Amino acid sequence: MVVHVSPSGAGSDAPSVGFVVSKAVGNAVVRNRVKRRLRALVATRMSTLPPGSLVVVRALPASADADFARLGTDLDACLGRSLSRLTRASS
Repeated sequence: MVVHVSPSGAGSDAPSVGFVVSKAVGNAVVRNRVKRRLRALVATRMSTLPPGSLVVVRALPASADADFARLGTDLDACLGRSLSRLTRASS
């Protein structure tokens, strides 16, 4: 999984999140299952995202075989790295 976070011009807006799940992940059923799981995981973490930020979550092929807990762990790690890079770049 790869997560990109960038600041937006409007700091008072809610964060925007997009998902990229390519055909390399699997067939349509698998891709939709991965997207649903990622949406649910990100929804619980929206409060940790900076206001007005733009977030892109890209699922890699290994996401097809990962269970919900593993996706959550990977998402937390990727978000942590991306947010720390964002705060270092803005300071």
